[in-house]
This record gives sequence, C-alpha cells and structure tokens, in this order.
Amino acid sequence: MTLGLSVIGLLVLLALGAHVGTAMGLISSGMVMSVDGVPLTVVAQTAFKSINSYPLMAIPMFVLMGNLMMRGNIVAVMIELIGSLVRCVRGGLALTVMLSCVFFAAVSGSSVGSAAAIGAATVDGLKREHYPPRFSAALVAVGGTLGLMIPPSLGFILIGSIVGIPVDKLFVAGILPGLMEAALLLLTTIYLTRRYGYGDTTGKPDLAGFAKRLPRAAGALSMPVIVLGTIYLGIFTPTEVSAVAAGYAALLCVVVYRTMNWRGVWLASQESILQSTMIFMVVMGGSLIGFILARMGVSASLIGAMESMDMSAWQFLLLANAVLLVLGMFLDGVAMIVLTAPLLFPMATHLGIDPVHFAVIMVANVEVATLTPPIGLNLFVMSGIARIPVEQVARGVVPFYLTRLISLALITFVPAISLTLVS
Repeated sequence: MTLGLSVIGLLVLLALGAHVGTAMGLISSGMVMSVDGVPLTVVAQTAFKSINSYPLMAIPMFVLMGNLMMRGNIVAVMIELIGSLVRCVRGGLALTVMLSCVFFAAVSGSSVGSAAAIGAATVDGLKREHYPPRFSAALVAVGGTLGLMIPPSLGFILIGSIVGIPVDKLFVAGILPGLMEAALLLLTTIYLTRRYGYGDTTGKPDLAGFAKRLPRAAGALSMPVIVLGTIYLGIFTPTEVSAVAAGYAALLCVVVYRTMNWRGVWLASQESILQSTMIFMVVMGGSLIGFILARMGVSASLIGAMESMDMSAWQFLLLANAVLLVLGMFLDGVAMIVLTAPLLFPMATHLGIDPVHFAVIMVANVEVATLTPPIGLNLFVMSGIARIPVEQVARGVVPFYLTRLISLALITFVPAISLTLVS
C-alpha cells in the first residue's frame, strides 16, 4: 500500500513540474517516516553518503569539459576536417555530422550536450544543402545518444558508483558497443540519404584541405586519446583524468583555438556546477528510495518472485529491457539509472549475468530513452535548434529508432560485444 501510494505521489509531483531529484527526495522522506524503527536522521545520512563518492567526483569535471568543448565551438574544427574527406559522396554532410557525433561523444559524456553542440553547428548547413529539417534534426538527435555509450560516459560513472563496479572497467566495456552503434547509424544514414537523394556532392575528396586542417585539429583529436589512453594504461583513474581533461579543454579553447576567453571559462564553470548539482540531487533522491525499498524487503521479494517463476537469464533480460524502455518514456536517464540499478543488478547477478554486461545494457536503454516521446530530451533539444515541432523530430527519428533497437538486441544477447576488451 505504501509503495503504491509513493509511486502515485512521485508521478503527481513530476506531472506538476517538480524537479525529479526534489520529487524523489520528498517521496522517500515520506516513506522513511512511514516505516517503523527508521529514524528521520537516516534521510540526511543516506543522502550525504550517496554523493560522498570518489567516482562521482568525476561528473563535475567531465560536465565542465563537455561545456568547454561546446562553448569553444571545437566541433566546427572537427566538422571541417571530417567533411574534407566524406563530403564528396551522396549525403556526405549527413555522414560528416554522424562522424562528428562519434568524436564529440568521446569528449562530452552527455547525450543532450552532444546533440546541442553538433546541432547548433550543423543544422543551418544541412538546410543549405536541402536536407529536410525533420531528417536533419533526427540525425543529430540520434547521433547525440552516442555520448552516453562511448566513454567518458556519465551513465557509466553513475552505475559504477551505485553498484560498486570500477568505472574504468565500464568505460572500456563501452568502447566496442559504442563503435558498433556508430557503424549501424552510419549505415542507416547512407541508406536514407541514397534512397531519398539527400544532400549535394563535391566530386572528390579534398585531400589538400584535409592535410591543411589536420594540424589545427590535432589538439581536439588528442582529447579522446588523453581520456581513454591514460585510463586504459592505468596512468590516471577516471576521476583524475576528468580534471586533467577539463584543464586541457580550457587551454584548447583559450590558448590554442582562441574561441573563448577566461571569462567564458568561468561562465562554463558556473553552468557546469548547476548541471552537476541537478545530477547529484537525483542521486540523493534515488539513493533514499533505494534504501527504503531495501529496508522494506522489495529487492528480496523480487528475487523470490523471479525464483518462483523459474525465470532464465534471457527471459529476465527481455523483461528488464521492456521495463527500462517503458520507464524511459517518463524518466530522464539519470533518474532511470538511480531508481532501477539497485533493484535490477541484484536480480541480474543472481541469474549469473555479468554486471559489466548488464551495465552496458542499461546504458543502451538510456540512449533509446532520450529518443522516446513524451520525455525524450534529445527530441526537445533538436526541436528548439531546428525550430520545428517536436513531433516532426520524432517522426524523423523512426528509421534510426529501429536501428537503435537492433543495437540494443545485439548488446543484450551478444555479451562478447561488451566484455571482449574487459576480459
């Protein structure tokens, strides 16, 4: 009864426009007061403990790095470099945009941030080459989702801190799935542009232009190498490299490319603090709900119910994907991870599913959630940038959405994609 009323209360608060972290904090506090033997001081203790985490300290710096790269318009440098090679084919600008999304995913860690940065730099160019606005917006919205899988990923940082999996292990696990998703999205882009004749062509690759632009782009190209290379070689932890990367991004924008001054760095830092605070609020609220659900024995009851149904691992994975896809229609990615990870991971490990593999599955579901109405954040971001109704963006996403579901199925039922580099 208490659990049902809490769910209804949470949905009502969200419908009234309350921030998801505030809503979860209020509901969990009410649940604590309804359970006998649990002092109210647990609320403060659990909330503090949830964010007093070394891995979580990487989030503010990775957010700052992404904001600096976005405000510094680094993406324009990469678009010029990539475009000099691929603009010669039919749909070349669309392929340039998707490849730029892959690069920006490796430096931003955020789906919405990637979509906003790429969209702001490319939507007008796509319009000039007569790409339909619906296709252009959908292309960037889908490409932006790669920021959640390709490390550094804020989703992996959250899961690692909640479940206790090393974040560097999760980062490595996300590389192959992210590249596979990127390859499938590129193939989908090629198919759509050729079928409908989108885009202009320039005839041949601009090798001279590529060689001219490469030295200028070297600083930006080195960012993923610094982040992933130092983690993979064991030089830095993800938390340490987040600070290094943020400092390097500031130097790139201010000293190398001169697209930002130090005041711009300060403004980006303020924005990053606000964004990180909102994430931490969700983590605190979710941890309180997780604590009280554990105290009420919900996790144990779910495992018991699963055992009574004699559920196999593949059946559980199907059910988990279905649940996450439905939740993704109503919750943002951070809230979805924080609410479901404490419940689903014990069930997955009980069935012998590798927790690293399940973490990749969860992040893949969050990627799909950013494209799913009515809450899909990337749809709203691109609706604003492309200045078209959000339902038009959603219609344009449909062919890519099918590709996304194929990627999810491959990640779910081919564990080697996630675990090859880890083992």
